Amino acid sequence: MPNYYVFDTNTSPVNVQMTNTYQNPGIIAPPENNASNSGRLFSIFGSTSSLVVLGLTSATISILLSNPSGSGRTVYLSQINGSIGGSSLLSSLTGNMSIVKGGTLTTPTTLTPANNNLGNTTTSTSTTQSSTAVITGGTTVASFQLAPGPFAQHFRGSIIIPPGNAISATVSSSSSAIGLTMTSVLNFYWWEV
Repeated sequence: MPNYYVFDTNTSPVNVQMTNTYQNPGIIAPPENNASNSGRLFSIFGSTSSLVVLGLTSATISILLSNPSGSGRTVYLSQINGSIGGSSLLSSLTGNMSIVKGGTLTTPTTLTPANNNLGNTTTSTSTTQSSTAVITGGTTVASFQLAPGPFAQHFRGSIIIPPGNAISATVSSSSSAIGLTMTSVLNFYWWEV
């Protein structure tokens, strides 16, 4: 670079000259973009609704994401999101979410993960289940109070599930407003390498 100082000067303490911007742009993207391009980003969801008839009622949805022993893949949790809501009187609706290492679901239903690259037919090696009961056992990783509306917890791969391990989450909404129909929704996003 002729006519430029090799070292920064007092008037320009940081050298900001960029070179080769066309061939090597400074672009940063989250790892989920690459995982989706490779057909390795997956998602599942579950929801439940409950009508408040007498007294305090809850609507609970739980999801378990398990990486089986011998899968040959490591699971990286991207995001857990969802919502709690109701048909009316949302000010009387409260909720919470818990994330648990391991755990067991009562009367689980098997879920089929979707590949988020809609043109890719690769299937997930993980097993996924949902339940309308709270998780039993396991170790609580995090717990949050929820207000009516959507929520999102971004992990960007910072929660790692090696083979033989599992992670689960529960979302519960509750109210005593008679006539209110509550809905709890829970979504998991992850990639596998």
